[in-house]
Amino acid sequence: MKYYLIAGEASGDLHASNLIKALKKTDPDASFRCFGGDLMKEAGASLYLHYREMALMGLVEVITKLATIRRHKQACRKDILEWKPDVLILVDYSGFNLPMARFAHKNNIRVIYYISPKLWAWAQWRVKTIRRYVQKMFVILPFEVDFYRKHHVEAEYYGNPVLDCISEFESQLDSQGHPEEINARDKPVIALLAGSRRQEIDALLPEMLEVIPHFTDYRFVIAGAPSITPEYYRSFIKEKEVGIVYNQTYSLLRSATAAIVTSGTATLETALLRIPEVVIYKTNPVTLFIGRFFVNVKFFSLVNLILDKEAVKELLQENLARDITTELERILNDTGYRNQMLSNFDRLRNLLGNPGVADRVAGRISRILNP
Repeated sequence: MKYYLIAGEASGDLHASNLIKALKKTDPDASFRCFGGDLMKEAGASLYLHYREMALMGLVEVITKLATIRRHKQACRKDILEWKPDVLILVDYSGFNLPMARFAHKNNIRVIYYISPKLWAWAQWRVKTIRRYVQKMFVILPFEVDFYRKHHVEAEYYGNPVLDCISEFESQLDSQGHPEEINARDKPVIALLAGSRRQEIDALLPEMLEVIPHFTDYRFVIAGAPSITPEYYRSFIKEKEVGIVYNQTYSLLRSATAAIVTSGTATLETALLRIPEVVIYKTNPVTLFIGRFFVNVKFFSLVNLILDKEAVKELLQENLARDITTELERILNDTGYRNQMLSNFDRLRNLLGNPGVADRVAGRISRILNP
């Protein structure tokens, strides 16, 4: 069986790579091609285009790159037709992947969606594209099953793939030490997770770094994104005493007393590792203004969305450094507040289910494709 996968950012690359590994168990003769990242390539897929070529966020940023997006869509369509896959597996990344679902369906290629785009947050009308062109939707948030059912789509939930990543990390704890950047210091650590895209880092890392003078008894360490160079981070750090570690985010978090985290999958990973966190986000003011008319959710962090309560503080847009400082002081100094957050994290883990998600999804895909 020939599988073509499309993932548009770092977390999608990670989860798609684990799915590729799981599909190989169910289909040893399978071949894979992808628009994705290094992890998918390492898992055995032939990489057509790297997601860093399309690492965009925010309405304004996307509008300014429409010609580039259109060009990549056309090239990807051509590559799909030439490679002739049996199935197209789409991973999140709705702006690119929903048109690809339509294209593949019209060319008699089966379409499976793994990791639903956040249609429940805005533009719910796009569900009709999934209803028409996607053979099976796999979701990774428990409440998404009910959302799709209301729109007459039978989505299936087998757990959140972050559980697999956390489980694998925890199984190797005895063989892993702390990152060298942390071992070399005596101060307790505060982890900085500033996102995987340059736009996120540009907007949020300066806000994170601004709180450092208020916490002189702590060591701040950045979890470096794979596609971002140390030199780029140092252009923000300048004379501040801040460490950077790569490919050791979980080890960094496990070593940390607290974390400042950009909204996204990292908020969920931090919670599942039981590290108290403050969640922040900042975007182009025009994007934010327009988004207020369309986004219809109570929270923007995955932790709060799944628990349906404010388990972690969410800080958006204005006065971020000031508010981060206030929340971080509470996390570090208020034992009752910290313990309540950790209790909520335990409940979150119970809600999400058990590891083995990629294997369960791969098995279900195999049954769908070979009834």
